[in-house]
Amino acid sequence: MSVVQVAIYARVSSERQASEHTIASQVAALEDRVAADGLHLLPDLRFIDDGYSGSTLLRPALERLRDAAAAGQLDRLYVHAPDRLARSYAHQVLLVDELRSCGVELVFLNHPLGQSAEDELLLQVQGIIAEYERAKTLERSRRGKRHAAQQGAVGVLSGAPYGYRYLLKGEGGGQARYEIVLEDAGVVRQIFDWVGKDRLTLREVRRRLHQAAIPTQTGKAWWDACTLLQLLRNPAYIGRAAYGKTRNGPRSPSLRPGHGRSAHPRQLSASVSVSPDEWIRIPVPALVGEELFATVQDQLDENRQRARHGRRGARWLLQGLVCCAQCGYSYCGRASRCNGKTMDYGYYRCTGNDLHRDEGITVCTNKPVRTDRVEAAVWQEVHGLLEEPDRLQQEYERRLQGSAERESGDKVPEHESQLRKLRRGMGRLIDSYADGIIEQEDFTPRIKRFKERIATVERDLAAAQAMAAQQEELRLVIGRLDDFAQTVRDKLDQVDWKTRQTIIRTVVKRVEIDREEIRVIFRVGPESPDRGGRATVSQDCSRRPDWENVAAAGIEPATRGV
Repeated sequence: MSVVQVAIYARVSSERQASEHTIASQVAALEDRVAADGLHLLPDLRFIDDGYSGSTLLRPALERLRDAAAAGQLDRLYVHAPDRLARSYAHQVLLVDELRSCGVELVFLNHPLGQSAEDELLLQVQGIIAEYERAKTLERSRRGKRHAAQQGAVGVLSGAPYGYRYLLKGEGGGQARYEIVLEDAGVVRQIFDWVGKDRLTLREVRRRLHQAAIPTQTGKAWWDACTLLQLLRNPAYIGRAAYGKTRNGPRSPSLRPGHGRSAHPRQLSASVSVSPDEWIRIPVPALVGEELFATVQDQLDENRQRARHGRRGARWLLQGLVCCAQCGYSYCGRASRCNGKTMDYGYYRCTGNDLHRDEGITVCTNKPVRTDRVEAAVWQEVHGLLEEPDRLQQEYERRLQGSAERESGDKVPEHESQLRKLRRGMGRLIDSYADGIIEQEDFTPRIKRFKERIATVERDLAAAQAMAAQQEELRLVIGRLDDFAQTVRDKLDQVDWKTRQTIIRTVVKRVEIDREEIRVIFRVGPESPDRGGRATVSQDCSRRPDWENVAAAGIEPATRGV
């Protein structure tokens, strides 16, 4: 007797829901339903997207769920409601059809998935109405908040900065308002005095706050420079709190995910700063005078101009690509100075060594490396890859040959022919049963065997088609890389700094610095949304740079093999 492989999927969209663990109720209800149906849920088949928006299909757990379904690892999927799969009705239909085609039975706890045309029509109408109601609610909320802000209502701010306490409508006598916290307000005035009157830098302000044992609003011992900058720029402290300082906009692509973050962002949108001319001012109690506030703004601008490391833009060839293999934090370029003079080279230094990362304690002891030697080693590897693009194809084919579970793309016609024969045989069996030629006792086990064989062949066909698609993608990628290499091969030694950085960012995914080696991870396939928002799979080829350059960078390799 075959075992039914069941899985559950749950999702909450906001980070607040994720932090408050509201997804636990969904998971508990799904597990209770699985137990009530007399089935067993494996730990690996619990797919949870905690804090990811339903407006996108690019979610880590959903990606793993779709891969598991395509591989034939699932028989039944339990979901709390259709909108947990996706907010958009079009995305719901896409996922339901995809899972059904993989032989997965969908079970919604609050909405049984019907089989008749009327049930399908009801689901469609409900999905479209829910999508329309969501859009209408968001627009009403936006316009309502904007109107309330224009009337001077503090309630649209939903919180208070350091130095104030936010009182809800019930606590503030029928109207939300800010209340001054005397102890914190004294700290705010002291910070403004340090910058506006004593002309201190933010780093010195951080040191003084730490020496005085003054915690942040969230209770941290060390103040962050960005937190201090936001505090000093906040017009609420002169009695004019601002509403609408940011708005949602498209998220700009990043070279690689940050430390401890998923490659798939939780939200597709990001906060975009709005010009101060568009802010809506709301009167609140003032903590500092306007003259001191203006003096502080001038001092901050002057500090920024005088800052030795205040230069914006790309300064280092591998900027944004270098990370620490020990702790996962970024390696940032720092200028090198000797006897007061800036040297021609700098150092890539692990930001895990910064004291403010963990209450004044460094979280990493990985050593810094010279920028010029690491950059030369990485550029040599990129140069070699562009001169020999066949190396990439050999690495890709080696991985495909090393996987015994993969189906060959050449077997697609064979599986299609076998599938047609099985379906014709099952059709003849059904006709024989309908004509009374065979009895039900013989028909039931035979039709079951037919379905099992068809499901097996369909899985093999899907795997073979996926392998064929990967092989075709490989040919396209190698062809594009070969064309690109032909174009720039004769000019690689003469390209300028900016062009060299662009080439490196095109072919290199990241550079990992370890205690005894440096690893260059090349980007083989494009990482762009495809197939209904699903990211295409990119294969990564790991190479070590030339060992002489690595040793010159101050890292002695333990082994010289790849």
